[in-house]
Amino acid sequence: MSATRSFSSAGRFTRGYDPAEVDEFFQAARAAYEREPGAEPLRAADVRRAAFHQVRGGYVTQEVDLALDRLETAFVRQERAENVAAKGQNDWLAMVADRATTLYGRLIRPRGKRFRQANGRGYRISEVDDFLDRLSTFFEDGGEMTADEVRYQTFSSARGKDAYDEGVVDAFLARAIEVLTAVE
Repeated sequence: MSATRSFSSAGRFTRGYDPAEVDEFFQAARAAYEREPGAEPLRAADVRRAAFHQVRGGYVTQEVDLALDRLETAFVRQERAENVAAKGQNDWLAMVADRATTLYGRLIRPRGKRFRQANGRGYRISEVDDFLDRLSTFFEDGGEMTADEVRYQTFSSARGKDAYDEGVVDAFLARAIEVLTAVE
């Protein structure tokens, strides 16, 4: 990355991701991806967990988030190519299938019982359950679903008995994204 700004500015009075943190992360990611000598190793999961402070005049968050999504996909593809080259396609598929089985427990639970209820605000249970039904169809019958559909899925806010805890749902969806990205 150059010394110039890598992403658009959110504006002088608008908060966005800290440019120094973002640029440092993307420079390190490029070095890791290109296997530069001395570069710290980085994996797709590390990209998925990347977080940046927000500051006035920072980078537009949506632009950075989309770049992170593309970067995560690139690392997954690199990991898949390396694994297939070293151990074969069947090993990769077995590993992905093993990760997918961690999702089944939630998918087979009854609607309204798939996650713990929110303590306060959370995601509307009916919407999450509808989406998980679609995800279940994908795994069971080969329906259509992409990692981006999961990544960009939104749910309405609800309270108490009508809401699932957001953190637990988000963690589950992150694993689903990992599995779907691995097979795309």
